[in-house]
Amino acid sequence: MKLEIARGFFLVGALGIASLALTVWEQPGPKILSAQIGEGHCPLPRVAKVKQVAEPSHDLLLFMYGMTQ
Repeated sequence: MKLEIARGFFLVGALGIASLALTVWEQPGPKILSAQIGEGHCPLPRVAKVKQVAEPSHDLLLFMYGMTQ
């Protein structure tokens, strides 16, 4: 098989796969999201307990600052 024919088959195959992928690719369309009454928020359970307040680690903050430099 000649190289030109093989290149042509490869090009046709690649374009076919690309066009198939483009037609199958589904992106979400513009939609209006609405919530029913009472479903618009996620309430905390009544048994939820507040644990320790998280405090930042100064060593980690210094490390992150050093990484950005």
